Parts: sequence; structure tokens; C-alpha cells
Amino acid sequence: MGQRADHGVCGHWRAAQRGARAVYQNPVLGLGLVLLASFLWLIALPIVLILLDAFTSQSGDGARTGVSDGALTFYYLGRAFASRMSGIIFFAPLWNTILVASGASALALILGSVLAWLLVRSDIPLRGWLAGAMIVPYMLPVWTFALAWVTLFKNAALGGQPGWVQAMGAQPPDWLAYGAVPTIVILTLHYIPFAILIIGGAMQRLDGQLEEAAQIQGANRATILRRITIPALRPAVLSAGLLMFADAVGEFSVPYILGLPVQFETLSVSLFRAISTQQNGMAAVFAGVVLLIGCITLGIDAWLLREARRFTTIGGKAAINRTSPLRRWRWPIFAAVLALFIISVVVPLLTLTLSTVMHIPARFTWANFTLDYWIGTNLPTVAFQTGILIAPEFWRAAWNSVRIAGSAAVAAGVLGLLVGYVVARSPWRWLATSLRTVTFLPYLVPGIAFAAAILVLFAVQRGPIPALYGTPWILLLALIADQMPFASRVGMSAMAQLGPDVEDAARVMGAGLLRRLRSIVLPILNGALATAILLSFISGIKGVSLFILLAVPSTDVLTTFSLRLVDYGYAQAANAVVLIIAIIALLGSLALRRAAGAGIGQGIIS
Repeated sequence: MGQRADHGVCGHWRAAQRGARAVYQNPVLGLGLVLLASFLWLIALPIVLILLDAFTSQSGDGARTGVSDGALTFYYLGRAFASRMSGIIFFAPLWNTILVASGASALALILGSVLAWLLVRSDIPLRGWLAGAMIVPYMLPVWTFALAWVTLFKNAALGGQPGWVQAMGAQPPDWLAYGAVPTIVILTLHYIPFAILIIGGAMQRLDGQLEEAAQIQGANRATILRRITIPALRPAVLSAGLLMFADAVGEFSVPYILGLPVQFETLSVSLFRAISTQQNGMAAVFAGVVLLIGCITLGIDAWLLREARRFTTIGGKAAINRTSPLRRWRWPIFAAVLALFIISVVVPLLTLTLSTVMHIPARFTWANFTLDYWIGTNLPTVAFQTGILIAPEFWRAAWNSVRIAGSAAVAAGVLGLLVGYVVARSPWRWLATSLRTVTFLPYLVPGIAFAAAILVLFAVQRGPIPALYGTPWILLLALIADQMPFASRVGMSAMAQLGPDVEDAARVMGAGLLRRLRSIVLPILNGALATAILLSFISGIKGVSLFILLAVPSTDVLTTFSLRLVDYGYAQAANAVVLIIAIIALLGSLALRRAAGAGIGQGIIS
């Protein structure tokens, strides 16, 4: 037995030697191991730590948990799931979360499917323009619509200036002004473009000859729809619904703005409040539940995609799409779609714009218009007494946004390309699989939960890494990690199209790894790198959930700065900041489309 043990130890030692020799001979493996270790620390470790916090007695909770700080406890789970306060603490926010997420995703799925069919399969006028216009709401920050809604429908339940409807003499009821109804409406408008992109793309790929063959065989339209079209599109429809549901579960800004006035809380808002009141154990429970819902939902989506591949139709250049004539309904339907665009884009932006140049809401007289909220001084407010454009707090937040989002975007873009390079070139399949998995993890975790996890990691000093809370570094690292699912996928897609022949020739000529990356890979894939950087920058500029827990007043970015203005009751100033963010996001999205070489509506219509 001793000889077998010695033989086993020697075998492991020889395997380790072979591994070290392989790393020395192939620098790609060394690069991959460094990337994997870095992402395990930055992505996987925070998630593990916050889950452990749900079972660990937090500082100062010893009297409640009955154990010393840091000891194992089930107090937080019991308080959330099985206490007299469970209904208020956990189950009400859980129900609100499911209600909002399911309601918004179902409505967006229905409307998005109809619009996708109109854009792909009908002769609706101006299809090309509509295909681009209907995607615009997804480019804008979702809480743009929430602030526009409050500006329009704010009632006497809140102090300060009235909303436009109230200023015109009507009193909006609470259910219309705040809570579930406006939250579902706003998220629906935000997710409709997402449904159009996924379902419209699937319709575009669907071979129209299948439907034409069924029609030749005598099948009517209802039968073709039931037996061919719907089964073929079912995977895309279900995938779109699940992805929207998962995203809505972690949405923070809209429920925060519209829910708090009537105590309508979702899990993400409860998580924020728990962190704000230093209830870290309960925050860990909320984060774990949100994470679990996201993982289950996206796991079902992955299973559906695998099942969908079993029913892939075979088509080639003969695949065609037939457009169905709308006949006398052509212009009325166009008017309805145009009205939806006006409601989802024009009205919110126009409302916010007008609110920033009016002393009194909804009073359209020349004397009521002003630029004070943009460039005014000595305003009659308690704290914020200058216009946005001359306020040092605004420019500090703007500078923080640009430098943090810009630096994180460049870092995420480069790292994503390196991940793609290792995945494509590594001879160790386990290394490639591990990198793909760990860089995808943030996509499974809603932003507010991932921010809580990052906060747990960097709130205290761990080894040589000092506590980073209250510094820009925690925002930078969190944003880099949060953008890796998208940046790494861009890198993998780009590397899949780049064969190894050129690099092999350079290696034979003596070029090392860095030389090959700098002289071959980056110049060839500069378009993919630009796309990854732009995508990360846009997301960082308009993101709220990731920053709301991590930013302090000295490290405010534009999004958190605007939410603080909302909390202080400075509606016009908050709306002005949101408009600036929306313009930046919209221009960045257009630049991204140009860098990717595609029009906004390309891929939806033929």
C-alpha cells in the first residue's frame, strides 16, 4: 500500500511537472491561467462570499442570532422565510417582483411578437424606418421613462411640485401614479424592442417556402400558423420571454422611483434597503434569492435552446420570406405603430425636456419658461442652488462617469479579446471551458445582487488588497467584471473567425506571444475590440443597479447623482441629468451600430 501511495504521489508530481513544462513552452496557457485566477477572484469569489453571509452571524447581530460574530447561523433564513414578519419582509417583495417581471415580460412578448411580424412579414409603410425607430427605447436608460412618468402623473401623495396631470386640474389615483401598474407599463415599453430583435430575427431566418408548401397542399392560414409558424418560432419566443423575465427580476431603478411612495417593494429594492440599513445578513438572503431566480430562468433558457437545435430546419439560398398584404389596414396599423413610438420615445423625452425649462409644471406661457435649471444661479432651493451645467457636483459626477466607464470599457474590451484568444488557442479544453463559464457568471446575477457581492468582497481589507469602498476603484472593478459576459463573447466570436495560420508563421519566425498579439491579433480584430469597448461604455454610462450600492457622494457617477437629486426632491435637476445620460447613451448606441457595420434595424427586415 505504501508503494502504491508513493507511486500516486510520484504520478501527481510528474503530471505537475508536465503541466509546468507545457505552460513554459506555450505562453497561451500561462495567459489563460492568469486570466482564470483573476476572474475567479473578481467574479466567483464575491458571489460565494455573499452567499456565505446568509449563513454567518454579522457584526452586531449576536443578540439576535444567539451566536458570536462570524459563527454559523440560520437566523436570517428563518427571519426571511418562517418568521411572523416573513410576509412583509420577504414574501410581499417576492410576489411584487414576480408580478412585475411576469407582467412586463408577457406584455412585451405579445406586443413585440406582433410588431416583429409587422416589420418582417407585412407590407407596412416605411418598414425600414420603423425597424430602427422601434429599437430606440432599448437604447435609452429605463429609468428615463420612470422619471417622465412621475413628471406626468405625480399626485398629492408626494410633496413638492405637482405632476402635469394634477397641475391641469385632475388628480391621478395612486395606482396610476405609483406601484405595480406604472412599473409594468414602463418595463413593457423598455422590453418591446428586445422582443422585436429576438423574434424578428427568428422570423427572418424562418424559411418561407415551408409555409408556401403547406399553402399549396391546401392548408389555410390558421393551420399554417398553428402547425408551422408557431412551432418554429416557439424557441425564440420562449427565450425572449425568459431573458426579459430574468432582467426584470433584478431591475432596481424603476421600482425604486415608482414604488417607494406607496411602499411597493421588489426584492432588488429590499436588497438596497437592507444594505443601506446595514442588515447585511438579510441583504445576503435577498441577493441569494434574486441570484437563484436568475440562474433558474437562464438555465431553462439554455435548455430550451438545446432542445431547439433538435428541430432546426434545413435551408439555403432558396429560403425566402413572403410579405402578407395588410390591404385597407395598412395605414391604420402604421398609425398605431407610430403612436407606440411616440408614446415610448417622443413623449418621455419631450416631457423631461419641457420639465427642465418650466418654473411651474404644464403652464405653457412664455413667462413660465426658464433656463435656470440648466444655467441659473441663486435658485430658491435648500441645497442645490445652481443650474446643472454650472454645478461642480454635476461635472464631478460626469468626470467620474467618463473616466470610470471609459477605463472599464477599454479594460473589459481588451480582456474580452484575450479571453477569446485563450479559448480559441488553448490546447487545454478545461481551461477554455472554465474561462467561458466564469466570465459568463455576471450575466446570471442581476446587477443589484452582483453589486452587493462586490461590496462584500471589498468592504474590508483582504490580504494585501485594502478596503476599496468609497473609492473609484470599486466601481471600476465592478464594472469590468459586470461587462465580461458581453466583452468575452465578442472576443470569442471574433477569434472564431481568425485562423491560426498567420500566427503559426509568425511563431516560426520567432515572434513571441506579446508580439503576435500586438502586431497580428489586435490589428485584425480592431473592429471587434471597438465593438466590445463601445458596448461596455454605453452600458456603464446608463447603468444604475451596479453603482447604487457602491457609489458614495464623492464617487457619484451621473446615474447615482441623478437618483440622489430625485431623493432630495430636485425633479428638474434630476430630469436634466437624465436627459444628458439619454443623449450620451443614444449617440453611443448609434456609434456602436456604425462600428459594427449594421443599421439599427438590420437583421429584422430583409
